[in-house]
Amino acid sequence: MVSLFLKKRNGTYILDKKEFRSRLKSILGFSPGNLMIYEMAFIHRSASFLLPDGTRINNERLEYLGDAVLNSILSEHLFSLLPDADEGTLTKTRSKLVNREILNQTARKMGIDTLLVTQTATTGNSRHLYGNALEALTGAIFIDRGYKKTRKFITGKLLRSYIDIRKVLGKENDYKSLLFEWAQRNRIDILFNFREEFDEGSKRVFFCATLTVGNKIMGEGQGSSKKEAEQEASRQAWYFIAENQVVDRQALS
Repeated sequence: MVSLFLKKRNGTYILDKKEFRSRLKSILGFSPGNLMIYEMAFIHRSASFLLPDGTRINNERLEYLGDAVLNSILSEHLFSLLPDADEGTLTKTRSKLVNREILNQTARKMGIDTLLVTQTATTGNSRHLYGNALEALTGAIFIDRGYKKTRKFITGKLLRSYIDIRKVLGKENDYKSLLFEWAQRNRIDILFNFREEFDEGSKRVFFCATLTVGNKIMGEGQGSSKKEAEQEASRQAWYFIAENQVVDRQALS
């Protein structure tokens, strides 16, 4: 997929900076300063290119930075928003807000899918690349405008305009925790087995998790991390248990 703001001229894609700046301003709510850093935020690894000095250009480093900044801002915001919550509740609440599916949905609502430059399909292991680009955008804002402006964007625009925080906080996304609690109550063993595979499209390693509950394989998940793969496998198992009302070992033999 090619960004809508790349125009093909003489066989080469060139960024329409005027249109890109205008669209970016509507997403951010302010005029970007260093446009180059925002351009980098929307270059997926699959579309990365090399500078003459050998430097590889893509959004992975900005994604790393944005993830840390986003977690810091949300931690501060929730600390003030939920004054009576303990550490465990705050951590769990923050995890819901930065859930990969939530970030991916939010990025699409913002229109990040029209800006991202990628050469890989948005399926399987790469289905969260829009959410990753949102983290990269957060990193770009931090570099361009600093912490205070980034915090204003996250709490004043992202959480108000794109994320229904009450809906998210009221939704249970941690299927692994639910499963462990259920297994402990019913004295049933659960076991995760992992393997690593290589995705030729994105040129990245991803993880596969197989979940055994009792003596029955109940879920298989994939993800860019073991945690993500565990959650997908746990989600499948949890729905199976809920739909079939599994309550004892005999049903799992």
